[in-house]
Amino acid sequence: MTAEQPQLSSGNHPVSVSQPVLHVCVTCRRGGPAMAHPPGAQLLERLQTLLDAEQQAGATSAVQLRSVACLAACDQGCTAAIAMEGRWTWLLGHLGPEKADDLLAYARLYAASSKGTVMPSRRPASLANMVLGRVPALLYNEQEKP
Repeated sequence: MTAEQPQLSSGNHPVSVSQPVLHVCVTCRRGGPAMAHPPGAQLLERLQTLLDAEQQAGATSAVQLRSVACLAACDQGCTAAIAMEGRWTWLLGHLGPEKADDLLAYARLYAASSKGTVMPSRRPASLANMVLGRVPALLYNEQEKP
């Protein structure tokens, strides 16, 4: 661990706080029946393919990908959550493999923002209805009164 790259632990994976972490629900199936390869898993694979291509071209990854079994938003299509230290965490829905490029563009905007807020006018058009909710960067602050 260095001063330039502080690390946090996320299960067995170190998480760099200098870039967002995108948690993608791999069980999401857009409200359809159970299937061997649901759209959520397809989204994760498409995102990984795009990030691998960026790295091969010498670019820095826009985001760290993590799979998650469920984000409890099953009626909202494929879902993901994007988080970064000191910024809002956003729960995103209505996603699919066809939106992977735009989701990475959003991740870059999120990383560049000071608080994790990307105004709707700056988001790719295909992601207009993706926000399902947000969680404050600090869930509890002893000095704040309810």
